[in-house]
Amino acid sequence: MAGDNAHSDGSSSSWKDQLNERIDAGWAEEIDLFESQLELRKSGKLEEKVFAETRLRRGAYGQRYDNGKRHDGIEERALAFSDKPTKGPDTVWDAPGMQRIKIPFGGVSPDQLDELAALAEEYSDNIIHITTRQDVQLHFVHIEDTPDLMRRLAALGITTREACGNSIRNVTACPLAGVCKTEAFDVSPYAGALMQFLLGHPDVQDFGRKFKPAFSGCEHEACGLVQLHDGGYVARVVDGKRGFKVVVGGGLGAVPHQAKVLSEFTPEEELLPLMQAVSRVFARLGEKQNRGRARIKFLVAKLGIDEFRRLVEEERKTLPHDDRWTAFLKDMPHTRGEAVREAGPQIPQEGRGAGFEEWLATNVSPQRQAGYSVVMLNLPLGDLTGDQARGLADIARKYVGDNLRTTVEQNIALRFVSDTDLPALHGELAAIGLAAPGATTIVDVTTCPGTDTCKLGISASRGLGGELRHQLAAKSATLPEAIKNLKIKISGCFNSCGQHHVADIGFYGNSRKIDGRTVPHFQVILGGQWTENAGSYGLAVGSVPSKAAPQVVDALTDAYAHGRESGESFQAWIARMGKRNVKEIIKPFMPVAPYAEDPSFYSDWSDVREFTIGDLGVGECAGEVVSLFGIEVVKAESQSFDAQVALDEGDADTAEELAYAAMLSAARALVRTEYIDVTEDPDHIVGEFKTRFFDTERFFDRFAKGTFGRYLLDRHANGSGAVTDEVASQRIEEAQLFIEAAHACEARETAAAAQAPPIPGAAPGAPAEA
Repeated sequence: MAGDNAHSDGSSSSWKDQLNERIDAGWAEEIDLFESQLELRKSGKLEEKVFAETRLRRGAYGQRYDNGKRHDGIEERALAFSDKPTKGPDTVWDAPGMQRIKIPFGGVSPDQLDELAALAEEYSDNIIHITTRQDVQLHFVHIEDTPDLMRRLAALGITTREACGNSIRNVTACPLAGVCKTEAFDVSPYAGALMQFLLGHPDVQDFGRKFKPAFSGCEHEACGLVQLHDGGYVARVVDGKRGFKVVVGGGLGAVPHQAKVLSEFTPEEELLPLMQAVSRVFARLGEKQNRGRARIKFLVAKLGIDEFRRLVEEERKTLPHDDRWTAFLKDMPHTRGEAVREAGPQIPQEGRGAGFEEWLATNVSPQRQAGYSVVMLNLPLGDLTGDQARGLADIARKYVGDNLRTTVEQNIALRFVSDTDLPALHGELAAIGLAAPGATTIVDVTTCPGTDTCKLGISASRGLGGELRHQLAAKSATLPEAIKNLKIKISGCFNSCGQHHVADIGFYGNSRKIDGRTVPHFQVILGGQWTENAGSYGLAVGSVPSKAAPQVVDALTDAYAHGRESGESFQAWIARMGKRNVKEIIKPFMPVAPYAEDPSFYSDWSDVREFTIGDLGVGECAGEVVSLFGIEVVKAESQSFDAQVALDEGDADTAEELAYAAMLSAARALVRTEYIDVTEDPDHIVGEFKTRFFDTERFFDRFAKGTFGRYLLDRHANGSGAVTDEVASQRIEEAQLFIEAAHACEARETAAAAQAPPIPGAAPGAPAEA
């Protein structure tokens, strides 16, 4: 842990004393309160769940292994931590955590970047990580360091409040806002105003889950990716008046939803009161008990957008007037920050160092203002060191001033770079290791933290992302033009923090049991749409071993490059090929070699440990159970795939029925591991599944709880309803997640059976009685 700030004369004083006059009084009071709550919890005087929610609302997350345990590839080992009260359920006090820092619309200044560098060095592992929502994350932070960390940020106008928890999360926006050639107008001031207005607002304190807002200046580009957000705002000008198309109810997560149009045009002065009304409706009617159904996308789907709109309009009428609704419109800036250098008439030929031409082609784009360009820094997996951040801050002061933006592709954009300065800028970036070419190309892989630090990670998303970056960068010069601008995005689990659903080629982590060992896998998602503000989502085509994923990328890109029609996008090619033909491309990479032949399959990228426990023993009860489940669950996986094919061919009703059938088959396969006589009658299957696995919580995931089991129970109880393409697509996603949960449940049961003492008098290999 870092200590107080020392002075040159040997004295010291607290950061609170030094910074008190520089911090907003309200923010300072909140941080002081959090520090008091921290001390209360440390002394055992505050209930752990209360403190857990408190720290989450301050952006202080848990991190992998914070339960004090770590599996070493052979067995679970205890980590040595001192005996103190927990900082949340099953969360050790001294275990390192993650601090999330909100960066509204990605806007960061050189001074703020300097401070982030200092915080990374003093409190973290010297890595500043840019997230897929334009936030900054610092990992390996001790909980007792967080109050001073928050004060140092607050003194520079940055807050961590509501960076986590059931709240309004960071307000994101297009990093090109204000300099984009096709935008209606600059959305940055509006994003900033929404963040300020809703931060700590009483009407956003009683949500059942988080709410993620995003702004876009353009309708048809990627921009703010508003279609995948809880609330999205697309700039429009109607009869000379500024306003927004407003959408609600989007979201990725386990089952992605496309946002629905709440308003085709909301005048700028109505933006904040409209969102206040939306917040009130969500807080009042949103799910509070079942976290798996508590996002606003489920409320919109349940009510229908027309009824949701009616409720919001009625709520708007009841709102007491608030001057803040329109105060921000006075002296509205045209852009967020202005140029600090004169515009350059052209890019000079002299001073072009090694690598400049490739960097210019991939990382530099002209902006709306003549003579200026946007330079995109290609950060490997969203990371930069403290030294790099400090060097970048100095470069920014010289060339662009406050015109830096973090991006949802985990990069940093420098805006208002004079074209005359580009060669010199490239040279200075190269000197600090930030001149890598390939920004926003296929080389620029996006990943979530995955198993590196996230407690929910299943597979090593960063490990795979790093390997793909290495392999693709090595051959970038020879890559066919058709594939250079494809998007690859990777999540360590089904939650889509890596935004795999909107990638051309997406992966999310899962696992499979092979020969009694658990093997890291990735589900392959193909055909997502990045443009049109994340206009449509890709679908799963099959799960491949983690170590085979790079070969899958090679096979897919090679087939696309050689089989596409002129001008055909990857998404259009996937649609034309059809799911069956596409699956044939990846099928050769799905088998896993036996452990004795190739043990590398049984470890994940960048991890020398075996993925889970060793051989469980083939001759025992567990061996027989694995064989039975493994055979029968294949039917469920085939039905799930056939559902995708049916949807691909325009038959939504059949797709929905097949997805439901897939869940039934997976449930039956699980039930038959202990009750062989379960019939194929849906009522019988669901009844036995509910009694044996759901009500007993044996099917429950540690973090998702009963969410995935509820998919089957709800569909069985409520029927299909009116089936649209979107409903069918969601049901397919639910089926895939249910099957994955069945695999995980069976693996847990098998491991538990292998460690249990033998039943007295039972013959070796005899199954337990149903």
